[in-house]
Amino acid sequence: MLGSRKHNHIIETPDTGKWQLAGYEASLPLTEKSNPITKEIDKADPLQIVHLLKLCDAEIFQEKGETVINYQRLYSESVLQTLIDVAKKMEDILKDPEHSLVVLSGCGTSGRLAYLLVTSFNRLLKGLQKKHNYDYIIAGGDKALLTSQEAPEDNPYLGAEELEKVCAGKKQVLFIGISCGLSAPFIAGQLDFCMNNLNVFTPVLVGFNPTNMARNEIIEGWHLTFYQVAERMQELQKNYRAFILNPAVGPEAITGSSRMKAGSATKIMLEILFLAAHRAAFSNKEITANGILDCLQAYERVHKVTYSQSKKISVLVNQVGESLQKGGHVYYIGWQTLGVMGIIDASECPPTFGADVGDVRGFINNGYKEMDNKEGNIASLGPEFCIAHDDFVRNILPHVNDNDTVLFLFTLDDDLSEIDKLATQISANTSNLHAVAHSTAGHYVPENVKKSFASIISITWPIVFSEYEGCFVQKLQRELCTKWILNIISTGGHILKGKIYYNYMMDLKVSNTKLFRRALAILQRVTGQSRLRCQEALLQAIYDTDELTDPIRTSEVTKHTQMASTKNQVVPTAVVILARNCSLTEARSRLDAHPTMREAIEACLRATGRKRTADQIAAGIHGEND
Repeated sequence: MLGSRKHNHIIETPDTGKWQLAGYEASLPLTEKSNPITKEIDKADPLQIVHLLKLCDAEIFQEKGETVINYQRLYSESVLQTLIDVAKKMEDILKDPEHSLVVLSGCGTSGRLAYLLVTSFNRLLKGLQKKHNYDYIIAGGDKALLTSQEAPEDNPYLGAEELEKVCAGKKQVLFIGISCGLSAPFIAGQLDFCMNNLNVFTPVLVGFNPTNMARNEIIEGWHLTFYQVAERMQELQKNYRAFILNPAVGPEAITGSSRMKAGSATKIMLEILFLAAHRAAFSNKEITANGILDCLQAYERVHKVTYSQSKKISVLVNQVGESLQKGGHVYYIGWQTLGVMGIIDASECPPTFGADVGDVRGFINNGYKEMDNKEGNIASLGPEFCIAHDDFVRNILPHVNDNDTVLFLFTLDDDLSEIDKLATQISANTSNLHAVAHSTAGHYVPENVKKSFASIISITWPIVFSEYEGCFVQKLQRELCTKWILNIISTGGHILKGKIYYNYMMDLKVSNTKLFRRALAILQRVTGQSRLRCQEALLQAIYDTDELTDPIRTSEVTKHTQMASTKNQVVPTAVVILARNCSLTEARSRLDAHPTMREAIEACLRATGRKRTADQIAAGIHGEND
């Protein structure tokens, strides 16, 4: 046995789920299955939405159940052992900063989390008077930290080129590639590059599907599938030359939305790994299973602390939903890494919900100086890249009104006079000013600061006695807590706006290969029509035509996604075309005739006798996916 004691759960995890049965959506990987817990979340009220998301997030910590398929979980001995093995490799890297490097890479949310972890742990090294030893890569560069840059995900050559540049001159590199669905070509290219240069690189793949569920189709313009890359890594793992960390955490609350549960699990798992390596390298603390279990238990407490505020969070969900329904905006005003969490959550709304870039925005004190990103100040790229509080006051605040919601994110260690001043300015424009405030036991938000806020979610943490590292660990926990809260309110707000159908992200941006295949799967589930017919309707919506030409039909998927990336309501339009067997013009007219997309789709399905329950949809036709 790895550990000398059995883990006692801090939170109550759900019973073994239907998704763990062999026949449940059998053709889909775990990260693309729909979660039975949330199958009716589009009809839930704000408090119910929070409760359903609580249950989904609890599945991160669920242990193996008595099911037909026993996927390895976060608490499985195999996962714990791999964490130990990788932490020991990292310990060696940290002890040789001159010649060695740890590199994290990802696309979308995974890339943003790679940036967050790298900048956080480099700051920890600086605080310990150690040399920086981490670097990050995000597909699309630093502009992808703030806006969706989906297309680079599909380029394995670009991934390998970026990795080679970052690691030039290093003798030993621990590379951690994050692809939640084991599907991103960008990451596949980097892992393949590592395996072809094992004299320098030790590759680690992080994801949340079993390796047999990795995408098994030739990547466009390349010679391999992600599945083949993962298979080769499995073989190398037998000799500790490569590692795969892929516990099952269950399907997402909103189908395929890996920004949520998979993003949280990525943060939890990698922070535990990094902390174990740091303690071994700089405090001579042995890397053990019990030490890792203690860290896991601490993150379970964060879940409990976060969802103890469910009622107050549900009030914010309702408020954000009202703002979005009225055509208003949601603004996160954050300090330090809590500001980063706001920027990350906001950046995920356009691709997930088809939201406008301005619908949900994040701002951080001191802008890019606080972000500490590699490319520095990129505000010149456009107004959506202006992220400092001063930018908000100058460009946004004059237009803020009671249709908008503003949410402050801070700790009591931040500059409270600055917070009070900015809150007073904003409260003159809107009464919908709220806050998430983190403090330690015995400390409270001052009354003069409270007065400007309509509500405050006050999160209290234990007093830390272990100085620098203890404060750092608590900072990581506050980030996760804030991530959960923001994911809940942005998801809940868009549900109330009608952007979700059952638990499917119906209005997603079809901007890369993964999302194109996800869109096809959604169309098949909802309409019950063949994959070929669904693809025809999807292409009609993408190319704005009722008559598809042979060049359109035979084009590569990347051509379709380039065209689709600038289009709105592509999937809802295709649903109506399929449901009504109608023209593109009629489909869009029917969507426009209803206050929400959900109501329009239901009306069309009902009119043709096709309306089905969530269970019927879940049992329907499933196409190939990533």
